[in-house]
Amino acid sequence: MSHNDILLGKSTRYFEEYNPKVLFPIARNQGRSSLALPPFKGYDLWRIYELTYLQPNGLPQSVMATLRVPYNSPYLVESKSLKLYLGSFCQTMFGSAEEVRGLIAHDLEDLLDAPIDVQFYPPTVESMPAQMLSGTLLEEEAQLKGAELQFRTYETDTSLLKMQEHGHKVNETLCTNIFRSLCPVTGQPDYASVEISYIGEQIDHMALLAYLVSFRRHKGFHEQCVERIFMDIHNKLLPDELTVTACFTRRGGIDISPVRSNAKTFQCPVRTPRQ
Repeated sequence: MSHNDILLGKSTRYFEEYNPKVLFPIARNQGRSSLALPPFKGYDLWRIYELTYLQPNGLPQSVMATLRVPYNSPYLVESKSLKLYLGSFCQTMFGSAEEVRGLIAHDLEDLLDAPIDVQFYPPTVESMPAQMLSGTLLEEEAQLKGAELQFRTYETDTSLLKMQEHGHKVNETLCTNIFRSLCPVTGQPDYASVEISYIGEQIDHMALLAYLVSFRRHKGFHEQCVERIFMDIHNKLLPDELTVTACFTRRGGIDISPVRSNAKTFQCPVRTPRQ
């Protein structure tokens, strides 16, 4: 399966009646060729903001939804195909919201060969409140240091990562709102807020920020970027525990927040104001 088969970047037909055939899987092992047994767990949390269908009397219904795809599913779902699939519900009549929710879960489980958790929410602010990421904001710290800092690397460079000189063991959370990568198919930019929580010898904050900035021209799917960040920190800096979460901004009424962790427990990704 090549990128030429993917719907991203192509002119496509939009369906107004239920059509599961537009869903397109991408094998996870395309981005995990060296990870026979990934040293993490986690999931991909999709938030859906534009899901509408007809009830039996023809009155449109509108809901928001979340889809939780486990990290160990053999496949991930291509984002544009998911958008087309969800859009195809708009002129189809269903007996209840539960019927729609069950159908989405069934279709995605069949596509991805994994259990998929689907939840519906009313389209209100209270259903999905926006929150800021926790921890030290790295770009604020960089601004305080001033012009002495130089950021010139915009191709992913693991060698930028290093420990804090004369550091000590810490339990801390670091975050940034300036993460950018590129879609590997269309070359369009993807923006995210990234949160990194770890226990271990202290990481050099500005070195970590430079490393995250180096993704600026990196081409990778959202899920693969998060796994790359996790593996680079895990392998080079050897923290005792590590959790990496990226909250990518919305496209086509959908956003995604992958989280990867080897901690015993970790929090569900928040919905940031940009999502």
